[in-house]
Amino acid sequence: MHKSAPFLVTCLFGLSLAGCASITGSGDTSAVDDTEKQENIGQTDNEPAIEYADFEPETLFLLLSAEIAAQRGRYDVTLVNYLRAAQQSRDKKVIERAMRIAQSLNGDNAQKQLAELWLDVDPGNLQALRVSAIQAVKRSELEAALGYMEQILDQGGDADFDSLAAMAGNLPPEQQQELLALYEEMASRHPDTPELEYSIALLLKITGNPQAGLSRLDPLITKNPNFQPAIILKGDLLYQLDRENDALEHLLVNTRRFPANRQMGTLYGRMLISEGELQTAQDEFKRLVARYPDNPGLRLSHALVALENGQPELAKDELTKLTEQGHHTSEASYYLGRIEDEAGNTEQAIGYYQSVEEGNYYLPSLARASTLLASEGRLEDALENIRSLRRENPERAESFWLLEINLLLDQKLQQEALEAGSKALEDHPENVQVRYARAMLFDAMDQPGKAEEDLRVIVESDPENAVALNALGYILTTRTDRLREARGYIEQALTLDPENPAILDSMGWVLFQEGQINSALNYLSRAWATYPDPEVAAHYGEALWMNGAEEQAQIIWKKGLEQDADHSVLRETIRRLTGNGGQ
Repeated sequence: MHKSAPFLVTCLFGLSLAGCASITGSGDTSAVDDTEKQENIGQTDNEPAIEYADFEPETLFLLLSAEIAAQRGRYDVTLVNYLRAAQQSRDKKVIERAMRIAQSLNGDNAQKQLAELWLDVDPGNLQALRVSAIQAVKRSELEAALGYMEQILDQGGDADFDSLAAMAGNLPPEQQQELLALYEEMASRHPDTPELEYSIALLLKITGNPQAGLSRLDPLITKNPNFQPAIILKGDLLYQLDRENDALEHLLVNTRRFPANRQMGTLYGRMLISEGELQTAQDEFKRLVARYPDNPGLRLSHALVALENGQPELAKDELTKLTEQGHHTSEASYYLGRIEDEAGNTEQAIGYYQSVEEGNYYLPSLARASTLLASEGRLEDALENIRSLRRENPERAESFWLLEINLLLDQKLQQEALEAGSKALEDHPENVQVRYARAMLFDAMDQPGKAEEDLRVIVESDPENAVALNALGYILTTRTDRLREARGYIEQALTLDPENPAILDSMGWVLFQEGQINSALNYLSRAWATYPDPEVAAHYGEALWMNGAEEQAQIIWKKGLEQDADHSVLRETIRRLTGNGGQ
């Protein structure tokens, strides 16, 4: 916008004499530089005369006002004036420029009006048809959108069917199915159109039918063996169908056939990571980085897979390049901090973590930097930094309160953490995370009544909070004799999150307390299989022991102790039942 804005301002002087030489009869609104002006002044009689715009004064005033507004940063005024000028003049070039402005400002309503005007002035204009199709999709007028795209197809243009199909992921399921039906109907009118067939396969994937999508792709690829988008989608569908080996083999062959296809290589590399083939994945990203050295996303992927693959020096080199080039700086600095952190270079790690100032890695970096400062005997410095940030950024105060509470908990300062939580709730009583943290603190500090009060506040405001329901039920199970009430809360939590191992453990434990050992074992065994935690080991082992399976109980307890030899609940359980404390 800044570069194109001044194009009419140069015409202000002398406007009353002959109009503006930069506005031709065709409505050409491109800038006229000094050289062009000199050429116009010095033209001979044999050269064609300059063709000035035949705009009405009101239209010309709108265009001038629009450009002046752009210079002053009032792009809203620029768009409004250009829209009015386009409607008044019906000039194709003015409409086109107005459309570019509307698109740069994401002005959907203006784009819709301009596209309609453009098609009225120039029926069949491909750009206007494309804009009309996009705007129709945004208004959920799918049949109209496909109508515009079919007009593009009939003119031999690129209808961009695949982009519309990809947008379907953001539509509700019923509209996804509607779009699929419209595509299939259009494919029957335009057989052997690769883009349509590909788009239908993509829609089948989006609507949860990957096998049908694969069946649609196979004949398409047979007829068009070099149609790379279809080849990529086939690899994706094979993987989605749990045919991992087939997917990897397919992509291996085709990344070598089409080594310049960055999207294909990236998909292959990511699949390799998912399958634990880290060295092969690293080799693939190394190949891509060599081909596309200026692509920061590929360099970041190469760095992270190298880090995962136990090659921190290579990762460090790549991440340092990213920070030097100003790409992915927050993420790169976070991982550079991790590298130094794991190497025991605390000061360097803190420096990298503290250099992260925005994005998803900001709070994790701040949290880790604070922990490292505390480990260096600088807890007060870490706390003062968090508190200073909270004062300077009141809109993020709740996040900083949570950081402070968690830091104090990490340092085993329960009373200080409790006080921080209470202060936070004075200013932010609706914050569920802080209230839950305080509830867990109350429970740990042997104040179950206050813990229950906080958890009830949460479940009353959010009846579908499975975590709070489970915590409330578990505290009632372990701290009171209100087992029936406890089981009710845990059952609600289990309905909301039926595979959560913590809730399965709670359900098993409340059933055990009620004397339903066989039912308890069912839940506890499922919890242990998913999450072999020492506390789950204590519960599962005790239920096995009381059911006569003492040897199996001993095996479970031993596995729990291997994770945490000093776990208080597990130690107490073993000591109470066997008398030896697990020694």
